[in-house]
Amino acid sequence: MKHRMLWKCAVLAVAVCTAGGALAQKATFKAADVHPNGYPTVEAVKSLGTKLEAETKGRLKVRMYAGGVLGDEKSTLEQTQAGAIQFQRMSLGALGPVVPEVNVFNMPFVFRDVTHMRKVIDGPIGDEILKKITDSQARLVALAFMDSGSRSVYSNRAVRTPGDLRGLKIRMMGNPLFVETMNAMGGSGVSMGSGEVYSAMQTGLIDGAENNEPTYWTHNHYSVVRVYSRTEHLILPEILVFSKAAWNKLSPDDQQRIRRLAREAQFEARTLWDERVRKDTESLKAKGISFVDDVDKKAFIAATEPVREKYGRPYADLIRRIQDVN
Repeated sequence: MKHRMLWKCAVLAVAVCTAGGALAQKATFKAADVHPNGYPTVEAVKSLGTKLEAETKGRLKVRMYAGGVLGDEKSTLEQTQAGAIQFQRMSLGALGPVVPEVNVFNMPFVFRDVTHMRKVIDGPIGDEILKKITDSQARLVALAFMDSGSRSVYSNRAVRTPGDLRGLKIRMMGNPLFVETMNAMGGSGVSMGSGEVYSAMQTGLIDGAENNEPTYWTHNHYSVVRVYSRTEHLILPEILVFSKAAWNKLSPDDQQRIRRLAREAQFEARTLWDERVRKDTESLKAKGISFVDDVDKKAFIAATEPVREKYGRPYADLIRRIQDVN
């Protein structure tokens, strides 16, 4: 009897220690981003890591691998799904095949402006999309949205109407939806990797591209094409995810803590983004770049209606709800 009681106590002690060990897990999480150090999304996740380390007294830490050192988004996504990377900032494009609803955010002019987009992702619709990603077969936990501003056309010609794009070859991201968007806008969409854009514009292979102001500045595209026309045809939120394989090993308290800090990172990144856009726009103007603000948005919205009809038909209710957000 005495030996049996000692054995039970030993088993109970092991169980308690094991549970305590799980709750007090020590870990250094890897965070991946293709953007360089100093970029708003990178700095927001670094800030998340600083807070997490402070709150857990050094038990949980985050090490940021910026600038694509762990690979491009496709590669780091696979690593995150496997649990080798824990945090990843990524575009929504790769999630379309498993969570088709995210494709709605990729359609032209689905958001009226950046303010409208932010109200959507900050509210119930944003929460629903995060949950759909988490509940899907993507093997990811969707934590928060990140800003990447609005995308506009830049070339050596002012673009105010669809007619101004006629004859211009404009680089688009490698997605049929984006290429068809440019074709509908009046130009000729060319699918091309981001690393090829500068030389392609230099040699005349393409006439321009489209992106946000920080990318136009940091990639030095302004030195080749000198007119930035604010078409704002795409407003694409990005997302911060966590590996589900790693998530399931965390205690509920740590999961809750990371969710809260990720939500804070969403708004920190936004503040950093707005400041970055302001500073880079000033730098571009100082370099003599022309900004075209009097763009006929209504004409472009009408021109791209067939694209929204084609790609948005299965999600008509979601689009209606997005449009109803004030």
